[in-house]
Amino acid sequence: MEGAQGGSSSSSRGLFTSAMTLSQLGVSHVPQRYVLPPSQRPNPTTKYCPSANLPIVDLSSLQHPTLRPNVIHEIRMASKELGFFQVINHGIPHSVINHAMEAATEFFNLPIEEKMLLFSDYTHEPVRYGTSLNHVVDQVHYWRDFVKHYSHPISDWIHLWPSNPPTYKEKMGNYTKAIHVLQKQLMGLVFESLGLNPNYLEQEVENGAQVLAVNCYPPCPQPELTLGIPPHSDYGSLTILLQSCPGLQVMDSNKNWVSVPAIEGALIVQLGDQMEVMSNGQYKGVVHRATVNMANQRFSIASLHSLALSKKIGPAPQLVDEQHPKAYEEFSFQDFLDFISRNDIMKGRFIDTVKNNIP
Repeated sequence: MEGAQGGSSSSSRGLFTSAMTLSQLGVSHVPQRYVLPPSQRPNPTTKYCPSANLPIVDLSSLQHPTLRPNVIHEIRMASKELGFFQVINHGIPHSVINHAMEAATEFFNLPIEEKMLLFSDYTHEPVRYGTSLNHVVDQVHYWRDFVKHYSHPISDWIHLWPSNPPTYKEKMGNYTKAIHVLQKQLMGLVFESLGLNPNYLEQEVENGAQVLAVNCYPPCPQPELTLGIPPHSDYGSLTILLQSCPGLQVMDSNKNWVSVPAIEGALIVQLGDQMEVMSNGQYKGVVHRATVNMANQRFSIASLHSLALSKKIGPAPQLVDEQHPKAYEEFSFQDFLDFISRNDIMKGRFIDTVKNNIP
C-alpha cells in the first residue's frame, strides 16, 4: 500500500492544506470542499443541556465503601442511556492536564513545514499529522488538524512522537501515562456495573492499545456549514477526552444533539464499539461530533483505548443467554482500521457490520 513505510505520495502531499492555514489566511468563506449537505450541517439552535443534566461521576466517592454502590449505579445508568459521562476527582493533577494542553497548543503553533515532517495519509501510521479525517478520500473535508500517535506501552512509541516543541514528549507523556492508569480503573468500574468481575479481561486491558489524538479546531468563518468531526462512534472500549472549550456534542436517546460543557478539571468518558459489543448491547457506543465556531480556537486530546490490534472481542459469555442471545460477531481493532481505510465514515458505522440479525 502506498505510504505503508511511513511516507505519503507526493500527489496527496500536494493536495494538503491544513484547516489552520486556511484560518490564518483569513478566508471569509469556507472552501466548497468543507461545505456539508444541508441535512448534515449543525443546527445553530441545538438544545444546550446544562451540566446538571449530563452525568458527572465523582470518583472520590469510591474511597467511601458506603458510597461505592452509588458510583457503580451512576456509571450503569449513564452507560445504558448515553454511553457517556464526565468524571471529576479522578486523581490526575491539574498541572499534568494543563501541561498536556500547553503541549498541544505549542505543537499546532509550529510552522506548517515543521508539522509536515509528520504528515502521512496512511491510516496505520503510528505517528501521523493530518487534516480532516483522511483528506485524500474524504468527499467532504472537516475543519480540524490533528496529530495522532500510538502511546502504549509508551516506551515503544515515544521516540517517534514530535521532537518539537522540545517539551512535547515530557508533557504529553506524563498525561498519557496518567490517563492509562485512569482507564484501567474506569474499565473495572464499567465491567462491575455490568455485573462482571472488575478484573474481567484485566491482562487484555493492560496490554491493549492506546492512541492519542490531539486535535486543533481553528476559528471558522462559516461554522454553520461544516463540522470539525462528523457524527461517529469510537471503535475502542473507552475514550477519555479533554477539551479546552465547548464543541463536543453527543447524541441522546431521542436523537437530539446535546452540547457538552467544558468543566474545569473534568474528563469526558465515552464508550466505544468494543464496549457495546462486550456488553452484548446493554451499553451503547456514544455517537458524537465536534462543532466549530468563529471566535475561538479549540483543542481536544482524545485518548482512545482498545484491546490489542489483533485481539478479537465478542460479547462477554456471562451476558449471553436464551433471553439475551449473542447480538454481535467478534471483531478486532485491525478489522476497524481496514474498514475505515475503505469506507466513508458518513455512510455507515463499523459496528453495524458486526451486528447479528436477531428476530
